Amino acid sequence: MTELLEHPAKALECGCNLAEAPDIRVFPGKTTELGGGLRINRALPVRGKRMVGAWCFLDHFGPLDFDRRAMNVAPHPHIGLQTVTWLLEGEVEHKDSLNCHQIIRPGQLNLMTAGVGITHSEETPADHGTRLHGLQFWIALPDRDRFRDPSFDHFPEVPQTEHEGMDIQIFAGAALGHLSPAPTYSPLMGIDVRIERSGAHCLPLNPAFEHALLVVEGSISAQGQPCVIGNLYDLGLGREEVRFETGAPARFVIVGGEPFPEKILMWWNFVARTHEELQAARQDWEAGEHFGPVSLYRGDRLAAPPLTMRLS
Repeated sequence: MTELLEHPAKALECGCNLAEAPDIRVFPGKTTELGGGLRINRALPVRGKRMVGAWCFLDHFGPLDFDRRAMNVAPHPHIGLQTVTWLLEGEVEHKDSLNCHQIIRPGQLNLMTAGVGITHSEETPADHGTRLHGLQFWIALPDRDRFRDPSFDHFPEVPQTEHEGMDIQIFAGAALGHLSPAPTYSPLMGIDVRIERSGAHCLPLNPAFEHALLVVEGSISAQGQPCVIGNLYDLGLGREEVRFETGAPARFVIVGGEPFPEKILMWWNFVARTHEELQAARQDWEAGEHFGPVSLYRGDRLAAPPLTMRLS
């Protein structure tokens, strides 16, 4: 997914902004539409909360019922990050400058490591259903790994477990004694939790991590805090468990990780450390250099917006 809310003329400085448990902070997301009626809620970064561990971007898109192409994000570049695509319903077709071509479906994981630079597109495939609902995350690469060669990985399944009436899929990092197959470069976790029956539930957490929660279906109460779709709920650092109450089926994701030790600059689709790096990446993209073409995509690529040297 690319930056969709507005032209990001200013770079965004991001770093850890921690809250100690037991307080849960609420951060409303920012909503826009990706054409064709596909609603996007940007839960991270938002004002007051830029990162959760190495997680620096979280888009929740849909759900959408459609009878024509729901998604067509033209080729666009990335540096310094990993993209994690996780679907709840429907299909998305990935194509990139490494000539990787993959359709992802619910329960499967796409992980793209941009490293020094990659180009990709995201589309509704020709053979598709009529519902689309999912999430895309970005993970900032630490300085020692952000210049690595780009790569793409697809995982047909991820570890699943049951805990206190909760069905849990571990799509990134380690949780509840299970390890996702996705290669990551910072200590972190990402889980998808489904609760079908009402009642009380308790989920253990790693107290060395900060965590945040996003509801994608239904509603829950976490530590007595009502949690609904559209907000990011910051669980803070040092929490050993989180208790839930549900009155109806619900689904949510939790991401967490060790506080990211570096300040990053985010602009458009780039994660860097300096304005000079951002400017150089933009110039390369506009000049058709460094970032390869997505030869399997039919259509024009995205143009980069202007970049100023002010921080946001």
